[in-house]
Amino acid sequence: MDTGQAIPRHQTAIARRHLSKPISLAVADGILAATSSLFDYGCGRGGDVARLRAMGYTAHGWDPGHNPNAERHAADVVNLGYVINVIEDPIERAQTLASAWRLARQVLVVAARPDWEARTVTGHRHGDGIITRRGTFQKFYAQEELRNWINLQLGTDCIAAAPGIFYIFRQETHAQTFLASRTRHRPAPMYRPRTRQALYDAHREDMDALAAFITSRGRLPDSDEVPGTAGRLLRVFPSLKQAAATLRDVIGSQDWDKDLERARQQAEQDLLAYLALAAFRGRPRASDLPKGIALDVRTLFGSYRAACSKADELLHAIADQKALNNACSASSVGKLTADSLYVHAAAIQALDPLLRVYEGCARALTGTVAECTVIKFSRLMTKVSYLSYPDFDSAPHPALATSLRANLRKLDVKYTDFRRSTNPPVLHRKETFVPLDYPGRDKFVRLTKQEERAGLLDEAAPIGTHAGWEQRLQDRGYRLAGHRLVRITTTTSSTGFQ
Repeated sequence: MDTGQAIPRHQTAIARRHLSKPISLAVADGILAATSSLFDYGCGRGGDVARLRAMGYTAHGWDPGHNPNAERHAADVVNLGYVINVIEDPIERAQTLASAWRLARQVLVVAARPDWEARTVTGHRHGDGIITRRGTFQKFYAQEELRNWINLQLGTDCIAAAPGIFYIFRQETHAQTFLASRTRHRPAPMYRPRTRQALYDAHREDMDALAAFITSRGRLPDSDEVPGTAGRLLRVFPSLKQAAATLRDVIGSQDWDKDLERARQQAEQDLLAYLALAAFRGRPRASDLPKGIALDVRTLFGSYRAACSKADELLHAIADQKALNNACSASSVGKLTADSLYVHAAAIQALDPLLRVYEGCARALTGTVAECTVIKFSRLMTKVSYLSYPDFDSAPHPALATSLRANLRKLDVKYTDFRRSTNPPVLHRKETFVPLDYPGRDKFVRLTKQEERAGLLDEAAPIGTHAGWEQRLQDRGYRLAGHRLVRITTTTSSTGFQ
């Protein structure tokens, strides 16, 4: 990265108050662990490095404009965050990517500005990008354009982490472990023991850890999957199987067997979703599977071939629009409309495996959309939209802020921003989007019942936008006080809707 250019690249560095998006995502995804080292290639003003060090991480950085004398050295994780998009020379851009990749022992994180941000920048064309009013250069990337460019330059297969952010793993087993973690559910704890047996009480923490593993994977762990827990329990029990049998006695066989069967079914769905989605990058050979996933396969399906066969059936159904429509229609969670199924992001793992793979295909294109609140599954076309409602929990009828739509046939990603709209779409019947145990669902239900009794939710009325909904409230003589419908009276006092 040569600084002797007429274009002042160093001026693109932003002084941040928080971790940058690619770094915070790497932490959240477990890519950057507490024991990992990080090198920030093109660190700008060094904000990420300073914050990570304050959090206890080993972090260093180099930047040609702000920290040119720093040493460039290898690290477990290398971040190339919003660097390639400010380099106007395509050859140097590729060389920079290759240089950062050479330093990455485990993972390279690459981030660039997505194409929809181009509309917020004024300037004139220059090469394949724009010279901004400040005189800096910006190259904006479509999601698939960035993926294909990284793959071509590095001769590898990157993974979409989020819109405009990709992970490139040095070892395929690490990539597969990450992909599997995306499809694995986060279980609720198993039913707590009723009987406080001395043996359980004496080893409660490790017994609970064993129960948590079984709940999430539907099987017993191998001892080296939970080395600390296993080591301590095996000093007391002849095997982990015997420790699990003790848990069954303490919890009660009926509750244990019910929880174990539920965990096994969920783990099977998780594994099928992972294997179906792995086909997009080319499934690993059985011998290349991480040990934990290989044990999942053997325990839940008997063989890798049998598991892949079932996953292929699931994947092929994605091409069947009728099958997708039927899965949407039969879903026990979510709001069904004539053309789509809307599901809160918290309920995604409660969906039919076909819909989970449908969403997973979209996520393979977009990466994780962190601000997503509601996922929209089209029943008519192979499109999945990630909708952001920042005030979903607090607002009785939250307004749509942003939408990111993935078109699976065209491999196209479209972003729409409603935050400046004077009449954005709004939600009704919030309880239909969320799972039954969602916090606050009861108040959503109460509000819907009040609005139904008041005749406010007539679907024939134009209430799907902010203006239409406010007009309906005004016409019927009501207003909202939080999640409570209030009749507007001619006096200064108001009473709640009865």
